[in-house]
Amino acid sequence: MRTRKILAVAALTLALAGCSGEEAGPTPKAGGSAATPDALATKLRAYTADTCFTAPAKQVPKGCEKYVTELGGSVGMVRQLAGPKHPELNTLADSLDKNVAAYRGPHCENVTTPGNPCSQALTNLANTLRDVKQAVDTQVTTG
Repeated sequence: MRTRKILAVAALTLALAGCSGEEAGPTPKAGGSAATPDALATKLRAYTADTCFTAPAKQVPKGCEKYVTELGGSVGMVRQLAGPKHPELNTLADSLDKNVAAYRGPHCENVTTPGNPCSQALTNLANTLRDVKQAVDTQVTTG
């Protein structure tokens, strides 16, 4: 009986030793995507190929949830590119952020029929995305 107890304590000690805060091997460096005009232009090309962009009024708003989430996640990248050289991107980022909120506010991710305020929110997002893409494409070509 005593031997089992010693083995159990030893096993528990070994298991807990493996739970130290240290990782095996080197810790990966923080990556993330750098906000460059080319990187953002690539993202925007992908967004503008989505049917939520090409035909927003015809889409079931619920089906555009991922698209809207991706756009919302790009707002920071647009702001990062603005800087003193391209302040218009801050205004466009504000507009994009506002339109993402207009989709999320009435819970459009749950709406299963087009032709309501959520469809208007998707149309406004598409228009803003078009403007952002044009500004970024210009920045790519002119620097």
